Amino acid sequence: MKKILIISDCNVGEHFIQRIIETSTSENIYYVVQSKAKEYENVNQSRFKFYEFDPTSLYKIANLLKMEFVQVIVAMDNQLDVENTIKNIRSVKKQLRIIVLSKWDIENDGSNVVLINSNEILASRLLDYMPNVPVIAQNVGIGEGEIMEVLVPFGSSFVYRHLGVIEQKEWRIVAIYRNRKLLMPNRRRMIQPNDLLVLVGEPAVLKSVYRAIKRELGQFPEPFGSNLYLYLDMNMVNFSTIDDFIRRAVFIHKKLEHKLIIKIVNPSDISVIWKIKEYRSTNIIIDIEYESDDLKEKFFSDIKTYHVGLVIVSKEIFENFSIRKTIYEAHVPVFKIADKSFSAVKDASIILGDNRDIEKISSTIFDISEQMNFNIELYNYISEHQEAKEQVIEHFYNLSTIFSKSIKVIKENENPINMLKDKDNFVQLLPFTKKLTNRKIYSILSTDSEKLYHKLNDYHQIFIPVQI
Repeated sequence: MKKILIISDCNVGEHFIQRIIETSTSENIYYVVQSKAKEYENVNQSRFKFYEFDPTSLYKIANLLKMEFVQVIVAMDNQLDVENTIKNIRSVKKQLRIIVLSKWDIENDGSNVVLINSNEILASRLLDYMPNVPVIAQNVGIGEGEIMEVLVPFGSSFVYRHLGVIEQKEWRIVAIYRNRKLLMPNRRRMIQPNDLLVLVGEPAVLKSVYRAIKRELGQFPEPFGSNLYLYLDMNMVNFSTIDDFIRRAVFIHKKLEHKLIIKIVNPSDISVIWKIKEYRSTNIIIDIEYESDDLKEKFFSDIKTYHVGLVIVSKEIFENFSIRKTIYEAHVPVFKIADKSFSAVKDASIILGDNRDIEKISSTIFDISEQMNFNIELYNYISEHQEAKEQVIEHFYNLSTIFSKSIKVIKENENPINMLKDKDNFVQLLPFTKKLTNRKIYSILSTDSEKLYHKLNDYHQIFIPVQI
């Protein structure tokens, strides 16, 4: 969690705090200091801490600065108060970054203080309404967030990915700035740390893309969603294995540390339902659907209502053509649990295909492997299309350096599926693309390892959408 200190004593500061309340993320905690307390709407008490005292008091501000803040934002009406507040902060924290709303010609001593001149900003905005005057980039569009700049951090899941393998649906990377130089995007261009990306698209989509770019390991199932959803159709499951299935799902829930919703449809065995209800707790919700009409629409509604980021199913349910197609349309990862022990799994196995879909889900593979403590194994079937596979392997090696997680590349002349069938236990990770929704009969003569996923149906598998 990043701690941010806000010192406010003006109307602009009050509006600023309200905007933060409406747009705040779960990664920040805000400490707000005001000389007179103000009431704000829809405040998340776990994310905002309010203090009422004079920020020009060195004794009081010094006590608060005993905590480690990433930056301070100062918005005050009186120039003398601003200067003394900065002086007090600097006497305690020499290098702390300070952002100051300035209405005056305050001298910048260069000690990590950023002065935002409100007069210049207002004049620039008014200039946009003058005829025959170019509009600066920050004010292009309708101003609802359809144009966004994102700085790519070193540990981002987008680092060292080629633009050609990034799914850009309803959004586009239209420019890249590197070392203050403009680079025009093309399919072979690779994103590097500290690149500044200019994005254009639907505002809601760009917010998800922003979270995905800024995401580091330990966030899965984000950015797909925040909760786990176990789908249990009692007309299809094997009652003799249902207890083991639930226990394995709960084990995954504890590893990922996200809320688990157990959805029961077509309830038919009261004793089994009561046994499942024993798992109910603060972080495990039991939701029973007694009506069997419109189950598909209810599934989509649950995905949205519960903000689902991972669907957990049994192999019997995933084998069902209709359900598999429905889950694909939800565009969330799927964890298919087999009848093998899960707690003993040590390896995450990935078979490299002839396309580069694996590169699209690489960051999620690393995230899952880190949280579940899996070793990453890449199986490279030596055949044609080796150039694409080698580029994917290079990408994985780059990510392994970033995330300090080793990988193992296994080169084989025989089909990796046959090799994995002889392996005791593992979890297979693969892209969840539309071709996996086809009936199995159409893949009998295929050489595509992804279409042949059902050959490893007796093992745990995680299907990851290639789209954000």
